[in-house]
Amino acid sequence: MKKLVVSCFLVGAFFNANAQNYWKKNAGKTAKVIFTNAKTNEKMVDKGMVKFEKMDQPKETDACVFVDPDFKYQKLIGIGGAITDASAETFYKMPKNKQKEILDAYYGKNGLGYTVVRTNMNSCDFSSDSYTYVTENDQSLKSFNVAHDEKYKIPMIKAAQNAIGKDFTFYFSPWSPPAWMKSNKSMLKGGRLENAFYQTWADYYVKFIKEYEKRGINVWGLTVQNEPMATQSWESCIYTAEEEGEFLKNNLGPTLWKNGFKDKKVMIWDHNRDLIYQRATTTLSDPETSKYAAGIGYHWYETWNNKTQLFDNLIETQRAFPDKFLAFTEGCKEQFDLSKIYDVSLGELYGKNMINDFNKGTALWTDWNVLLDETGGPNHVGNFCFAPIIADTKTGEVHYTYEYYYVGHVSKFIKPNAQRIGSSSNRAALTSTTFMNENGQLVTVIMNDSDNDIDTNLWIEGMSAKLSAPAHSIQTVIL
Repeated sequence: MKKLVVSCFLVGAFFNANAQNYWKKNAGKTAKVIFTNAKTNEKMVDKGMVKFEKMDQPKETDACVFVDPDFKYQKLIGIGGAITDASAETFYKMPKNKQKEILDAYYGKNGLGYTVVRTNMNSCDFSSDSYTYVTENDQSLKSFNVAHDEKYKIPMIKAAQNAIGKDFTFYFSPWSPPAWMKSNKSMLKGGRLENAFYQTWADYYVKFIKEYEKRGINVWGLTVQNEPMATQSWESCIYTAEEEGEFLKNNLGPTLWKNGFKDKKVMIWDHNRDLIYQRATTTLSDPETSKYAAGIGYHWYETWNNKTQLFDNLIETQRAFPDKFLAFTEGCKEQFDLSKIYDVSLGELYGKNMINDFNKGTALWTDWNVLLDETGGPNHVGNFCFAPIIADTKTGEVHYTYEYYYVGHVSKFIKPNAQRIGSSSNRAALTSTTFMNENGQLVTVIMNDSDNDIDTNLWIEGMSAKLSAPAHSIQTVIL
């Protein structure tokens, strides 16, 4: 097979001559197939092995997913979800045996392999009320206390940490400073951080880190502000790109470093893909600001109903900042409806976003709430949403949505530090991505969200395995 020299723009992209002979040691090998099929109601079923056989130049009539181990791109930091107040409150309303089931489903030996946990600093919409960790107008922060989190959130985070072990990756995001620090004197409905409180607010992050680490929860990273361009009915705070940069350069970054937290991974933006390029190129244009930022976070809410995501903006951002990682920090299906929790469209929303995000350079992928109750909450402003697992706190029943299984087709088999491998598809209906785990294992995820069954080939350097990709299915092929 003749190789083409290409311009590689993602972190770690290179041509690996040693991989040219990949099939010299793998010719004739078989691969395991794990399958989810909405039509047959199969969910993450082991379908046995498929064999790779010689296949030279594919024809245009051959549906194929192509994988080339010679080309390697970004490494995976991890995959996980947020443990919010709502998730933790719901968790502790469930019977003990169901709590164990939920923990095992995400973090256990046979679970989804989640290693990443995000949480909120101060309250967010998925809290039962608005709260902070200090008393009113305490500019010295002497009253700082995380007792509120010790009832539900911290115990659940520690339970997840214990189950995950060494790969535990924990970060936090603020939705709003205390009301007295803000221009609108409210934690809700936007407003700006008053200039006079920039340093006080920076000190607040350090207090939070210290209190959590006192409790044995190592903080890997943080985002500067959740959704800094959204004036929401819930906790929110507005920063322009310049304001976020000034706060990071003059206050938050130096304060973290002075307190021995230079290793904490600070992520800017933490909002939608639509403005990610403009925000990154503006905020990080100053080298003094850029040195404090490790990553660029984003969400998926840039278009109504998630019908047209702006994935290419990720490519441009990664090209501009190859030294920063891309982090998907939040996404969920909004407008909760209990009657639709078993719709396959929920899973396909996740599959489409995850696969495209990874193919555009994303290194960290974090779902929103890991758990919500039968109302899609609790939520103190009525912003009810779906989650991969819905727990009915009235009956004790645990519901696993297709979100859970579609995420699992990636997170369960692609491990932290896996490296994305070059891949493409010649059918629009087939969306796929491939990673190589540290042990050399190749993992390819293939999704068909169309209404048509497609017989396809997984083609790797002149060898191919014949696969079936039924309508509305997802599969993971492990070689």
